[in-house]
Amino acid sequence: MKELLRQLESRDKPIKLAASKKLRDLCAQSPESLYRYFDVFATLLEHENNVIRWNAILAIGYLAPADRDGRIDALLDRYLAPIRGPVMITAANTIKGATVIARAKPGLAATIARAIMRAEQANYATSECRNVAIGYALEALGMIGGGAELKRFAARHLDNPRPATAKKAARLLASLESASKSRSRS
Repeated sequence: MKELLRQLESRDKPIKLAASKKLRDLCAQSPESLYRYFDVFATLLEHENNVIRWNAILAIGYLAPADRDGRIDALLDRYLAPIRGPVMITAANTIKGATVIARAKPGLAATIARAIMRAEQANYATSECRNVAIGYALEALGMIGGGAELKRFAARHLDNPRPATAKKAARLLASLESASKSRSRS
């Protein structure tokens, strides 16, 4: 572990990137054993290298099940900020990591869902990037919920110019309708 952390400081970019990926994967496999390094990952959220930043975003998400100290709660606004843009891939990774956090920490789910829905107004390089991010948002929200707001969000994207995003919106609405009917019959 300490060797991987040292490799993050390497001047050799491939070594540094490989270490960040391996640490991310270890966080997913064993959040309890890597939680003690939370501050390292939090610092990497500001790293100049996008790949290292993306791996840190996901690593923090994977650490959520072990976060009994509320460290994620304390940095949640900073963590969710990339959803607003300008880099769509950073936003997509944040949405993915935030989904893991919401599932591990249900008390944060409503806040996270609202932040994810902000992808709709985000400023990315192109409108196509925004539509891709909305697709990620729809998938994520399907896993964590969002109440009536979620239904309205999905409905607004049934005619999204990106066909894949429009399909995700339709699938999510169908899933929400099916769940609603099931609850009504119970």
